[in-house]
Amino acid sequence: MWPPAGPPWPRAVLKRRTAGTGHAGRDNERVTDDARARTSGQLRAHNRVRLLRAVHDCGATRTRSQLTRELDLARGTVSVLVSGLAEEQLLDEAPAAEHARGRPTQVPGPHAYGPLALAVDLREDSWDLAVCELGGRPETVVDGRPHDGTPEGALLSLGAAVREQTGGPAGARVVGVGMSAAGPVREGRLLDIPHLGWRGVDVAALLALGPGAPPLHLGNDARLAGLAEARRGQLRGVGVGVHLHIAFDLGGALLVDGRPLAGASDTAGEFGHMRLTGGRHERCRCGATGCWGLEVGGNALLRHLGLEAGGGRGWDTAERILAQARTEHEARTARTPRTTPTAPAAHTPPTEPAQALAAVGATAHALGTGIGNLVNALDPEAVTLSGLGVELYALAQDTITAAYLDGLMDVHRNAPARIAPSALGGDGGPLTGAMESVFDAFLTTEGLAAWRTARAQRTPRTARTPRTSPTAQGASAAATNRPA
Repeated sequence: MWPPAGPPWPRAVLKRRTAGTGHAGRDNERVTDDARARTSGQLRAHNRVRLLRAVHDCGATRTRSQLTRELDLARGTVSVLVSGLAEEQLLDEAPAAEHARGRPTQVPGPHAYGPLALAVDLREDSWDLAVCELGGRPETVVDGRPHDGTPEGALLSLGAAVREQTGGPAGARVVGVGMSAAGPVREGRLLDIPHLGWRGVDVAALLALGPGAPPLHLGNDARLAGLAEARRGQLRGVGVGVHLHIAFDLGGALLVDGRPLAGASDTAGEFGHMRLTGGRHERCRCGATGCWGLEVGGNALLRHLGLEAGGGRGWDTAERILAQARTEHEARTARTPRTTPTAPAAHTPPTEPAQALAAVGATAHALGTGIGNLVNALDPEAVTLSGLGVELYALAQDTITAAYLDGLMDVHRNAPARIAPSALGGDGGPLTGAMESVFDAFLTTEGLAAWRTARAQRTPRTARTPRTSPTAQGASAAATNRPA
């Protein structure tokens, strides 16, 4: 049973050990406060964490020799560490794709029976559940369903899906459930989603994962998307960055040395609920007036065209608006006659491509204006966009940039912070960030000790097997459960 009996896992407290150099930089030098080695045993435990952390952060792409140099360890030490970690099914090695003559170079990576993270992206109208392995490679989505917008409608079915995974053949390998949610999170379990009327929803209670379940790590979607961008995207190696995740509306995160700032009540980053543009003065469902999110996001696109917005409905319509805007943008760019767009669904009011492009332009202008204000206030090196932000930037980069630069103070104009779309695609950030939250807690001396204890209680398996996908069960489920 996971986790073994005993005190609950503490959350990993991460800090920079040194400034770091090379590609690994800050990421490979993160250590836990409790890893200050005083004995040879503590030093070995500390180095085990460092090695696994390095393998995870590099995406399992470094050779053993490269890791040895980057971690400044002796070759013999790394050899002993790799052997021990392989024995405990925490990693395995495979030959590098390309190598010089002689003995093939080995690349440490996830073990076929190694630890797994469940990652959840809970949106205002649906959720996805993915299985992830050490190394942060693309997640295998094993389930995904729409919901009716109520806490019970969303979380009861999600809890059943999680229990199905943790109760299956690979369930003993699940070391945590990371969950991204479209709203502020307090006390690690209480969720507010203003557009749906959720106030202080106890997520853990409704999921009902049961005794002995893997620990739940609940976080805000924009903050987790920012974490993912800092670990594996455009903000990697950036000292101070701002990330904006745009869905029905938008949220964000301020990241310092790759870590999102949480704030006094763990709700920092709600940039979408600041009055940054001086535009709409109506009251938002969050309780504030004139929120930036009223002008940026899927709901804003619907409002610009006089369509009903809010309540977690209308995402398909917002995507069709973007598709029509893309058709118009491409026609204007190519200066060729526009082809007739695909007819909208029967329940969707018709929208001319020119109107759609105008709605995108208005949303992009509001986005750029708000980014300018954030840069004036926070002085980041870079601002990254995920969710609908990727498509908005592709369609209206000039509009966003002009509005952004127009709002900058003179002190920022000579070297303005760059704006960039996410390197993880529009929708990949929240799931990846949820996965990272699980491995942040697991890749500690306590986490590895708990894995060793739990493994000793399980039926022994063959220790050494060829590296294969750890999510065969999940991939099969994906083919039958995920909506088309």
